[in-house]
Amino acid sequence: MAKKRPQTRATRPQLTGGEIPVVGAREPCPCGSGRRYKACHGRAAAHAVTELVHRPFEGLPGECDWVALRELVPAATVELPLKDGLPADVPSVTLATVLPMAWPALRRDDGSVLLGLQNDTASGDISRDLADTLQRALTAQPGTPVQARRAPADGPRLQDLLDAEGTFEPVVHSGFEFWIPDTENATPEVTASLERANAAAIPTVKLAGVDAAYWCETPEKNHLRWVMPHPEEQLLDALARLHAAGRSGLGEGTRLVGSFRAHGLTVPVWDLPSGVGADDVEKPAAEFAERLAAALSSDAPLTPEERRARGGLTNRQVTLS
Repeated sequence: MAKKRPQTRATRPQLTGGEIPVVGAREPCPCGSGRRYKACHGRAAAHAVTELVHRPFEGLPGECDWVALRELVPAATVELPLKDGLPADVPSVTLATVLPMAWPALRRDDGSVLLGLQNDTASGDISRDLADTLQRALTAQPGTPVQARRAPADGPRLQDLLDAEGTFEPVVHSGFEFWIPDTENATPEVTASLERANAAAIPTVKLAGVDAAYWCETPEKNHLRWVMPHPEEQLLDALARLHAAGRSGLGEGTRLVGSFRAHGLTVPVWDLPSGVGADDVEKPAAEFAERLAAALSSDAPLTPEERRARGGLTNRQVTLS
């Protein structure tokens, strides 16, 4: 029998990394390696998309409020200034905690844009996903929502689009009526979505005297949830010093019960008696901020009592994101 002739493969042109197009995960990689895309250049692309950015709002004005609106506040809006100014046909861009039908964004009939914050995102970088949604909303047809999609791994982030010198001033609402400028002409689907959202919203108030602190009312007790910018280890030490000294409360019947960890920041939480409203904690919160500043400045080793207090706070810490 004649010997089989060895099979040869045509040499495919080798592409540089910047020229590799995206193809299906199981298709041959366009670079010519002979491997599937997911096992070759697709691996780095997938990692870039799924890698978690722990502080997605870092560098934006009002980072602590961004975290609060993403995780804690039911209904709020913020006017967003763009770095290069608004397009001529876009009168305003407004960040909203939630939009009807859970839309990622909406271009209203008048051309204004609403950008939803509390949506599921396809990648590990919320800032990049929101920036992609915002860019598409700015060019969407008036009167149409923007659908979700996976943002390009090399796309801009909010830090690239928003004015770094602008302000971030949330307006907390008791309900979601800001969705509908003209309730008489709302579709039945949007009206039903509004009714469901209003029924589920927890009454929430932003304190005026300190930054990023939000009072909320629940059936059993009220709470204060305060997003803080300090490094986590330093903040927990400071809270432990105050807790061990009996100075971590916000008045009679209040108690520091633990903290959340959200988007790279720490959110201490206080239980408040049901009769304690937002106005009642304004002064105690301002006084606590002064005590905390003094505790943060201390670099003395924790005492045994303070270490026990810190352990208790750490054990009651919950990670939201």
